[in-house]
Amino acid sequence: MKRQARGGGSVAIGASSAKAREETTDGGTDQAGAGELRHRLGRADLRAVPEARRALREFLRHWGRPGRSEIAELLTSELVTNALIHTDRDAVLTATVSPQELRVEVRDFVGRRPQLRVPDAGDGTHGRGLILVQSLADAWGVRSHGVGKAVWFELGADAA
Repeated sequence: MKRQARGGGSVAIGASSAKAREETTDGGTDQAGAGELRHRLGRADLRAVPEARRALREFLRHWGRPGRSEIAELLTSELVTNALIHTDRDAVLTATVSPQELRVEVRDFVGRRPQLRVPDAGDGTHGRGLILVQSLADAWGVRSHGVGKAVWFELGADAA
């Protein structure tokens, strides 16, 4: 069952807590196996997409059932690409992992919310990103910030 909407680049991996996610950069993981990846994405720099995928792949190399990290990479690519193409601003990728779950969030600095749409045949390869996110993520949503928004998804480590 899918849930929806709950409440280049330097890379940092560190301990994570609900309060300190934005500031975490200490390079370790906590004893519960939780960790965080932060990756800054340069303005309209599409080279950041494969860089973000590589960083996430390394971050998740021991997480979840086979295939889960590949799904996370695909969905992350979609969110990063959307943020860079549709905002023409910098963005920040944050991935938080525990033994049970992964949460990926791409924050940009434009308040316009993404629109889920069904692409037509003439769109080529465009317009399918959020459809993929909706189809493959266990949960996803958009969260407003004072300046901009964050589009996020969650995956469970053991989902089939």
